[in-house]
Amino acid sequence: MAKVDRRIAKSQEAIKKAMIELMSEKAFDDITIQDIADRADVNRGTIYLHYTDKFDLVDKLMEEHITKLRDTSEWACEMEWLDATRIFFEYFENNYLFFSTMLASKGAPSFRSRFLEFLIEKFTDEVDVTTGKNKGLSEDVIVRFMGTAYVGSLEWWLTNGMPYPPEEMAKQLGDLLERIA
Repeated sequence: MAKVDRRIAKSQEAIKKAMIELMSEKAFDDITIQDIADRADVNRGTIYLHYTDKFDLVDKLMEEHITKLRDTSEWACEMEWLDATRIFFEYFENNYLFFSTMLASKGAPSFRSRFLEFLIEKFTDEVDVTTGKNKGLSEDVIVRFMGTAYVGSLEWWLTNGMPYPPEEMAKQLGDLLERIA
């Protein structure tokens, strides 16, 4: 794997950070490439060197976080609900500005849909509708319910300034999800 030049990585991080900050302050349609360049303290050409336009930038930001969540889920989902859910809520806490902008402020509706589909995909592996309490129920309905509840709880947590630490959210949400799965 080729090593990325630190200057390039630093510029890309500044650009991504600037975009998230701007999205938390004003409507996406009102953000210009010049706004991003000014906030990131880079030349407009630097942005175009890495991204086609602001849509490409936001898309890459969203994909980056979904990929990190997917990678985390590969090992975290081998754990108990409580531990896995805590790891995710710690990630959400560490990336508060991104998730609060993309979810709580409805900064990018497409992210909410992509995030929900990611959760549904993961919950599908956890649900058994052939035996026990879920026998006879629709797997599609159960995983959609679980995913929507998870996203809604996360939105509430972010919108209210994370009133509980990740451990407490993990316990509450993990207990609820375990009752369903």
